[in-house]
Amino acid sequence: QVQLVESGGGLVQAGGSLRLSCAASGSISSFAFMGWYRQAPGKQQRELVALIGSGGHTTYVDSVKGRFTISRDNAKNTEYLQMNTLKPEDTAVYYCYAVRAANTYWGQGTQVTVSS
Repeated sequence: QVQLVESGGGLVQAGGSLRLSCAASGSISSFAFMGWYRQAPGKQQRELVALIGSGGHTTYVDSVKGRFTISRDNAKNTEYLQMNTLKPEDTAVYYCYAVRAANTYWGQGTQVTVSS
């Protein structure tokens, strides 16, 4: 069973930066996609923030383009989300996500709070 463990969340002022990490319990090279979702306070739906394919192709939601960068290090079995120029509306619980074959895996989430 694959486990994904996020870290790197916290409280930051608007304009600041954070880097989230998602460490997998095994090799990530076989994951077709890895990504990050977030769930803002009071929202029931998780929002896709960014995805990265096994070949390195990336996709971002419009609201984070130019500010967030997703990457994956297969040697370290870790995925990252570099978040710059953070805004209060980025406040959410961020979840790591991975897809391999017909299986989807989720981390437990890490809180990101951006103060104005």
